[in-house]
Amino acid sequence: MLGWVRRRLPRTRRGWRRLVQGGVLVCVLALLPATWLRLSTDDRIRTVADVPSAPVGVVFGAGLWNGEPSPYLAHRLDAAVRLYKDGRVHALLVTGDNSRHDYDEPDAMRAYLVKRGVPDRRIVSDFAGFDTWDSCSRARRVFGVHKAVLVSQGFHVRRALALCGAAGIDAYGVAVAEPHDVTWYFGGTREVVAAGKAALDATFEPDPHFLGPRERGIERALAGRGSSGSR
Repeated sequence: MLGWVRRRLPRTRRGWRRLVQGGVLVCVLALLPATWLRLSTDDRIRTVADVPSAPVGVVFGAGLWNGEPSPYLAHRLDAAVRLYKDGRVHALLVTGDNSRHDYDEPDAMRAYLVKRGVPDRRIVSDFAGFDTWDSCSRARRVFGVHKAVLVSQGFHVRRALALCGAAGIDAYGVAVAEPHDVTWYFGGTREVVAAGKAALDATFEPDPHFLGPRERGIERALAGRGSSGSR
């Protein structure tokens, strides 16, 4: 194996220069989608305290631990509770994976929110949010969301903003703060790769894995929203 590698390495200075140039080009191309995400979403990222109001808050799934929201997902849900109680959103769309009988992100998210004071009637579940594009596309096409606040960690919210924008949703994002632990760094690294898929999704706008019929859950959740959001 080592001998094969040695035979493949350039033998001249010009060959090495071309190899380095090719490596640089590959790195640049790989980072272009991530650069696009950053430049296109910088002015749309806010905190819970200063994000513009919107009818709907969208919370993206982030895994379950023994049937309960993972710490990262719990932090997203805590931010959503604050948004609702502060009156910045009037309904919450929880979107996640329910592809198996023993794994149900949306119901776990709903239970967490209700336990912390969000009325059940103000929560709508999307059981087919298998990835970020599916969640954004279904929010617009199935649930009729036109304007929203997106809730996720900082390393993911840019991709969510770009994809929801491509899906036709006028959105701002709340970047939930997290300690820079192993999970955070893994998430940030993963986003560099995921940015490439996001660019393709935003360009070609494929149908989600499961589209399904139009649902009126958001309309019902927003009915009578003139009353206090913390009710």
